[in-house]
Amino acid sequence: MSRKGNVRESALTLLETIEKNQSYSNLLLNNTIKKNEIDPKDIGLLTELTYGTLQRKMTLDYYLQAFIKKGRKIDDWVRQLLRLTLYQMIYLDRIPDRAAIYEAVEIAKKRGHKGIASMVNGVLRSIQREGIPSLDNIGDRAERISIETSHPLWLVQRWIKQFGFEKTKEMCEINLTAPLQTARVNTTKISRDECLALLRDEGYEVEESPIIPEAIKCLRGNLANSKAFREGYITIQDESSMIVAYALGVEKDEKVLDACAAPGGKSTHIAEKLQNSGEVISLDLHEHKVKLISENAIRLGLSNISTNAMDSRKVQEHFQKESFDRILIDAPCSGLGVMRRKPDMKYTKKEEDVTNLSQIQLSLLESITPLLKKDGIVVYSTCTVDREENDDVIKLFLEQHGEFEGDRTLKERLPEAVRPLAEDFSLQILPQDFGSDGFYIACLRKKG
Repeated sequence: MSRKGNVRESALTLLETIEKNQSYSNLLLNNTIKKNEIDPKDIGLLTELTYGTLQRKMTLDYYLQAFIKKGRKIDDWVRQLLRLTLYQMIYLDRIPDRAAIYEAVEIAKKRGHKGIASMVNGVLRSIQREGIPSLDNIGDRAERISIETSHPLWLVQRWIKQFGFEKTKEMCEINLTAPLQTARVNTTKISRDECLALLRDEGYEVEESPIIPEAIKCLRGNLANSKAFREGYITIQDESSMIVAYALGVEKDEKVLDACAAPGGKSTHIAEKLQNSGEVISLDLHEHKVKLISENAIRLGLSNISTNAMDSRKVQEHFQKESFDRILIDAPCSGLGVMRRKPDMKYTKKEEDVTNLSQIQLSLLESITPLLKKDGIVVYSTCTVDREENDDVIKLFLEQHGEFEGDRTLKERLPEAVRPLAEDFSLQILPQDFGSDGFYIACLRKKG
């Protein structure tokens, strides 16, 4: 079998594992690349095949069902192989259909038997001959978006209610595209211009972010492998989550709590904004995640971060009331804003998950906010776009806690490009707004 065949086999195994164990695709992909010693030349194809097939699973199944006899029992791995091959036939121009079909039949022979290979060949040749069925046959608009963009119908209907039809369609379409890697320059060590020059010397294709003054976009290469990363000049972080440190508006020598901090992107950004003064206390539930924050701080040369493994709902047992100037609660959430990075999550989330999470988010706010000083600021953020986890949680918290109010000075602290998205004391970023993750930020002040 050709080398490309091995890449397809690896992609097939990955797709099976992700579906069977509901594992995170991004972690599994990295492990597979290391374990199978995938040739660097093939990493791009393996990533494309795995993510692309996952991203478009529901669309591929819609096309396939017209060519598979009703009631026919198909093994999971065979269905994955058909999806994987159809993805190449429809979406990858550089791979000829005959090559994709040939490799699929070879894999079917190797993993199954002659009958399976013959069925796989038959289905794929029929599609090649007859073409795929039109999505225009789907009458209901929400259902058509659902199938067209591979998003569960409950989610599409929910978003249409919250954002309207057009915004939902845009969001579902951008969720099918791969995000650009972005990084934050550690301005305690180097300027953005100097960092861009260094990276270009290393052979990276990079440019300034038009959104965040200290951010860069990477058009080619993986910045995590760069010398600039090793030297602590940059942190890999999405532009949306960089806005949090701006919303918090820290000032020199302040004491800041980051209550759900791993892996430390926001903690280290806050520490950089403090110019290594004051103190950032970063908490997370798990010891190994807390270790990641410490390692990041060391790499970046930041000495004003201290870490602690604990449940943030129990912070009052460890810290005195009204002892922090600013608090960040980057709450656990459904992650519906980061589907471009974790396409498998679309199929595993359920509507009741959102409701359960909103209760956890509210309890975190209630447990942590007593630690804030009078006139202090708390920022609540999530990487989701769902109103029940965002506006609704904040609205309920403010109704129940008269000692807090929305901080209407939020807008003036934000980078200029982001200001139009701010409403009053919060902002909801959708993935299509500037190509970043979907993200929510609310800023509250404790009355003096």
